[in-house]
Amino acid sequence: MLDFAFVRANLPFVEEKLRARGTDVSVLADFASLDAERRTAITQLETLKAQRNAISEEFARAKRSGGDVAAISQRTRNLKDEISGLEAAANVADERLREVLHALPNVPSADVPVGKAADENVCEKTWGEAPILDFPAKPHWELGEALGILDFERAAKISGSRFVVHFGAGARLERALANFMLDLHTREHGYAEVLPPYMVNSRSLFGTGQLPKFADDLFHCDDKGAYFPGQLQESDHWLIPTAEVPVTNLFRDEVIDLEAGTLSFAAYTPCFRSEAGSYGKDVRGMIRQHQFQKVELVKFSRPEDSLAEHERLTRDAETVLERLGLPYRRMLLCTGDMGFSSAKTYDLEVWVPGQRTYREISSCSNFESFQARRANIRYKSVGSNKTEFVHTLNGSGLAVGRTYLAILENYQQADGSVRIPDALQSYMNGETVITKQQLGRAL
Repeated sequence: MLDFAFVRANLPFVEEKLRARGTDVSVLADFASLDAERRTAITQLETLKAQRNAISEEFARAKRSGGDVAAISQRTRNLKDEISGLEAAANVADERLREVLHALPNVPSADVPVGKAADENVCEKTWGEAPILDFPAKPHWELGEALGILDFERAAKISGSRFVVHFGAGARLERALANFMLDLHTREHGYAEVLPPYMVNSRSLFGTGQLPKFADDLFHCDDKGAYFPGQLQESDHWLIPTAEVPVTNLFRDEVIDLEAGTLSFAAYTPCFRSEAGSYGKDVRGMIRQHQFQKVELVKFSRPEDSLAEHERLTRDAETVLERLGLPYRRMLLCTGDMGFSSAKTYDLEVWVPGQRTYREISSCSNFESFQARRANIRYKSVGSNKTEFVHTLNGSGLAVGRTYLAILENYQQADGSVRIPDALQSYMNGETVITKQQLGRAL
């Protein structure tokens, strides 16, 4: 959430920045008028309260002297009614202002390129060479089904479209990737591992920016805590779209200690997304699944450290790709392609030869104080008793399913088998290649 005082003092700047994101800024016209109503009501309130205090003193003097206090009492009652009316008007304006602020996305950082869509993102680097194959490259769904390690048809029977079942070495590969990523981030990159709940309440989703705007992208549980837009509760449940939500909300409504520096967490969880609005997109394979696994990296930093921490987090995610030998590129997202809460985002896109394109595999964002203000996460500066909002950052380190499919496509061989990257072989019980599996037979 944007800072109220900042928006008020910099309204033309905020309009310009949000217009660059493609945001309808007409809502800010309401902000200005509501703010004027609120300030007028507050000014009048202060005047009437001063009058009430003066009348109270007059009433006390009259009573002590035995004078008639009936007229004074009537004036007091009239003032009370006026004050109540103005307080109600100020509260209504205040609530409507909060609703406006809740609907506004974050302001992009100064170095974010202006653009409307993904084709205006800026490629900042590429790494690795696309594999040269002397046979036609197959997409992962063909490879996985032929090897007997991926089964989309049985998953659809069990759960519907956009699900997959992993078998044998495929299931082991998924587990190996998660363990490899967690070991790398905790042993070498300094993250503390955390295993959070897979269900959260609506207050948590508000804190990270998914609610109220993106409710249709989420799975809400049919429990006693029904969700009503605008009513953020703590007794309803949603399946998490990413570990970003529970991990960020670990410190909701807390003042945390950042004296020793940034707090960094790595979490491996399933993620659940409705993929609303993606009908007809990526219907084959594992790109857009309702359920997938991901290792998420989350940081809580002091404002002066967040730019450097953003670069560090992105490099941590890139290291996973480099250790696995997967070619990728780093894209700086333009204003029109960034997420709602982000001030600056890098996307890492991995090369997938079976589809002859790059696919997003990690999105690394600096939210600055946007999420912390919504979730009320603060810290105290050294030598100060004043609290400030922390800066939050997160990124996939990595999306396990997309890393899985990238390995299938980049390490495929002419006979249909898939070579296992060197970095994963110790996690795969020493196996070096995935060959056709026999359903239900132990390997």
